[in-house]
Amino acid sequence: MPGTSTSSVAAADVGLERDIFTRQLLRELAGTLQEVVGLDDASGYISVVGTAMGEHIDARYREALAVERLSREQVSEVLVDLKRRIQGDFYVIEETEDRIVLGNRACPFGEMVRDRPSLCMMTSNVFGHIAAQNLGYAAVSLPETIAAGHSHCRVVVHLRPTEDLPDAAREYYQR
Repeated sequence: MPGTSTSSVAAADVGLERDIFTRQLLRELAGTLQEVVGLDDASGYISVVGTAMGEHIDARYREALAVERLSREQVSEVLVDLKRRIQGDFYVIEETEDRIVLGNRACPFGEMVRDRPSLCMMTSNVFGHIAAQNLGYAAVSLPETIAAGHSHCRVVVHLRPTEDLPDAAREYYQR
């Protein structure tokens, strides 16, 4: 057969492996949803998946730590740790009785998140679900995101209902 041999195909540097493939797949899925149904509805669909992921992740941490509920300090540590495990670079900026403010220097989706703000609903829903299930309530706002073109993310997890929540904050309640 003319052309490239199988051994050179296998050795070709095409930059394709499972992680990159999966992130590209999610990027394309989010982009298609944003184009077909709009950003709000795309975010809604991704929110459903984020809630399911939050349930699984919360259960795993509570089981591993052998606790029925995580404390506020543990919630904060879990939010940072879970993102670290998936190659995010989250860190606590502020932690009070009323809120946890996190920063992030690296999105787990990498560059694939650019122009895909609906993917940020994964963070909002996973964080919101974990905080609400363990602490009773959460509202998550994402005032700065890499997806929106910022060099970093800023995530605010409000732990008490308040009248001065940002308009874009999503509320989560304990089930």
